Amino acid sequence: MGRAAEIVGVTQAFLRGLDAAELLTPQRSEGGHRRYSRYQLRIAARVRQLVDEGNPLEAACRIVILEDQLAEAQRINSELQQTLRDSRGTDRRPPE
Repeated sequence: MGRAAEIVGVTQAFLRGLDAAELLTPQRSEGGHRRYSRYQLRIAARVRQLVDEGNPLEAACRIVILEDQLAEAQRINSELQQTLRDSRGTDRRPPE
């Protein structure tokens, strides 16, 4: 956890706060140490940025969750649009 906090530029207490807010759920080593993924560290860094901009921690966590949901919805939308374009292209018959 110490190394993760150092990488993100926050205190260990900040990371524990994100864990308590259920924004991050790090894996645990056999010794019980928290292990954060790169994705989780990016989330923690984004929350820190929002907090540094004056947002309360709870609001920053909500913003990050909504940003993540929006990105996922946009990804799904793009995939569906591509599938639709592909199906229209294969369903078309050449002119007679």
